[in-house]
Amino acid sequence: MTFNLAVQNLSKNKKNSAVIAVLIAVIIFIFFIGNIMLEKSNISLYKSFNESLTGDVVIQKKGDVTMNLFGANTPVIDNYFEIPVLPSYNTILDIVRAEKGVFAFTSQVSGRAFADINNVREAALLCGIDVSSYFSMFPGIFLQEGRFLNNGESGAMITEERAKRIMEKSGAYPQIGDTIVFTSGGSLGFKIRAVPVVGIFNYRNPGLFMNEIIIIDAQTVRVLNSIQVASSSDIKLSDDAEKLLSSDIDDIFNFEYNEKNSLYAAVNNEEGFSADLLQSHLTQSRLNTESEVIGGDWNFIIINLDKNINVKSFIKSINKKLALYETMAADWRSSAGTSTILLLLIQILFNAGMLLVCVAGIITVINIILISVFRRTREIGTLRAIGASDLYIKSMIFFENILLSAFAGIAGIFAGFLFIKWINSLGFIIPNELISSLLGGDSLNLIFIPHIAFASFILSVLLGVVCSIYPIQVTLKIEPIEAVRRG
Repeated sequence: MTFNLAVQNLSKNKKNSAVIAVLIAVIIFIFFIGNIMLEKSNISLYKSFNESLTGDVVIQKKGDVTMNLFGANTPVIDNYFEIPVLPSYNTILDIVRAEKGVFAFTSQVSGRAFADINNVREAALLCGIDVSSYFSMFPGIFLQEGRFLNNGESGAMITEERAKRIMEKSGAYPQIGDTIVFTSGGSLGFKIRAVPVVGIFNYRNPGLFMNEIIIIDAQTVRVLNSIQVASSSDIKLSDDAEKLLSSDIDDIFNFEYNEKNSLYAAVNNEEGFSADLLQSHLTQSRLNTESEVIGGDWNFIIINLDKNINVKSFIKSINKKLALYETMAADWRSSAGTSTILLLLIQILFNAGMLLVCVAGIITVINIILISVFRRTREIGTLRAIGASDLYIKSMIFFENILLSAFAGIAGIFAGFLFIKWINSLGFIIPNELISSLLGGDSLNLIFIPHIAFASFILSVLLGVVCSIYPIQVTLKIEPIEAVRRG
């Protein structure tokens, strides 16, 4: 009975009803489309980073600032920030192995250096990996040329984007086997290392910084970062080094002794010294000191979870065990860096803005409803005069507004669905690199997300509820005698 009466009253007040319905539908449309775009970006970024770089969870040393895999998430101090190594690495690894829900894990040591290829010198983010487990854990890394790093070898893999930039600057595309010279400087001095290119690869949706990553053997990164490591075997010294240990101190600085060293002889002979000779010497020195590294001296442990495991619950559980070792687990978002944090900030700001829009919409709708109530003073007073209870009057106004707002919500969601279909049919190309990385591709392609549609519908109903509160109070104050007098 009340429902039927609400429908009849809405039909009688078509003009006011239409204005309220359009206003709520527009609010729901904006909320729906905005959150669809943000959630699509969130899904795309998660898939990209999860399959290529961060996994689900990253274990790192606890500090005063949050870290991503290549530095601090605070831009002001990032250039001066040194990523700490994990303390008690082997113990933490045992904790990870014993934790339920762990699907796979790997370790990473990170660094920054200048990379010189074909006489093109560029800054690079170094991703020193545990080769035995890294590539099997990240299916989002696609090999374009060459091969993946082998366990125990010194080598580097560069992105196809970096290779194209090098070709533009030098005129020569990097080839498999070309030498990369890495240089870095720090508190412990200047470091230089040379390794061959073993592969060229791509990331799925690389974003703003992933093209700057060079995947490299962990030991080279440790050398460039001046990280000391433990070894399971004795280090084999070169013949020159053994001669130095057995020689008198006077002989070390003797020209005749140093003439036997090919590099020294070349340096003292300007015609014989070259960059190729230096690279050869560095590479040979690397081979002579190669040994099996054990124990710690990693910056991160990266974990992928089983699909049915809740990430937040897992982090909360494992952090209780990691607290004793001054380490902590972080989710993929903080470990991925500024782009994902920026997206979260945009999402918060957008919905905060929508809250203000909703407040303005509620005020407008309330005013329209009050006008409608005042116009129906005689009707409402008559109902009260013949014995209609307060509950009946409340129900009538409430059902009218809920019915109208629910219809408007469905209309806004349907309009959003049609908008998605229209945008996808245009094949719009995104010119901005930042926006394309956030939206998960170079073309604008939106998807219908059911839980966003459900949230939009709930919002429309809540708007109807909130808009009904004050008009109902005003309606209940209408006295039958006053209603008849006005009528």
